[in-house]
Amino acid sequence: MSEPTGTAGGPLSVLSAGAAALARAADLDTALAVIVEAGASAVGADEASLFTIDPDRGRPELLLTLGLSDEAAAELGTAVAEDPEHPVHRAAADRTGSLGRSFKTPEGRGMTAVDLPLVVAGGGVEASVGALSYAWPGDHVVSSTEEKLLVAVADLAAGAVASFRSSAMAAERAEWFERVAHTDPLTGLSNARTLNRVLELELARAQRQGSEVSVALFDVDGFTSLNRAAGSGVGDQVLRQVAAVLAETVRLVDTVARTGGDEFVIVAPGSAGLTVARRVVDGIGRLEEIEGHPVSVSAGVARFPQDGTDAEALLDAARAAVVASPGQATISEAAGEPTA
Repeated sequence: MSEPTGTAGGPLSVLSAGAAALARAADLDTALAVIVEAGASAVGADEASLFTIDPDRGRPELLLTLGLSDEAAAELGTAVAEDPEHPVHRAAADRTGSLGRSFKTPEGRGMTAVDLPLVVAGGGVEASVGALSYAWPGDHVVSSTEEKLLVAVADLAAGAVASFRSSAMAAERAEWFERVAHTDPLTGLSNARTLNRVLELELARAQRQGSEVSVALFDVDGFTSLNRAAGSGVGDQVLRQVAAVLAETVRLVDTVARTGGDEFVIVAPGSAGLTVARRVVDGIGRLEEIEGHPVSVSAGVARFPQDGTDAEALLDAARAAVVASPGQATISEAAGEPTA
């Protein structure tokens, strides 16, 4: 076989397609399809298949095929995944590639295949991320030029897998850090940082529109004594149960957060804070006892602009209303007497 240079389907077209796929493809499937198709064109292969190894599952999974029917692709995917001795499985898992493997299709046609591991290196350690196979009808002798070209295609495919996985992991980490920064880890509710930001935004909007904002603050009744008597594990169960009721009770426009200890806060646009607080108190009152301990909360409600014109003043007014409440499972307004 003569060495192709700048001709269509030659090494230059493979390099061009691979570079474009790595630089501009929107997703991994698209990048790999471009690379695999360019390789098939360059060596005149009739069929191709690419498997990747899912780090969580540890076995090759079929990602794409060329020249195979849906039925044949499904059969191949199952055979490779379930048979550790299948040449493609070995190429992916053990980096044991093969050149010139003969096999028959389900229809009985004789084929010749090349199975190449997809290998990446990191920290001085090489690892396989999958396998790439090309096949020709009948007997096909793989030339040294074809072998070099296919190894380059496999390297491009491996690079694409590593690059997109790295990007996906970076995005997941960024999302995780963002979630941690704004979420209470015990209850899954927003945390104080998020609450303060939301409250500032709602107050700014209310000032522009001449509307109201309600802040309802809840304390778990007898929580300190409960923690001391039953232990922090039971206390955590109580907090999670209370958080679940809060999340299920609030309106879509409301924001609910755990701001520390046994304190929860709802930011409710408009004047419905008292109504929302009453629903929450009633809902928590219907909870079953936890380890023999009844669960209830007391609430304080403050409203903008009557009880404060900034976030700190409103939260202080709501806390003061809770402190002033006469007993368990009560709701007090900052500017008035207990209402429940």
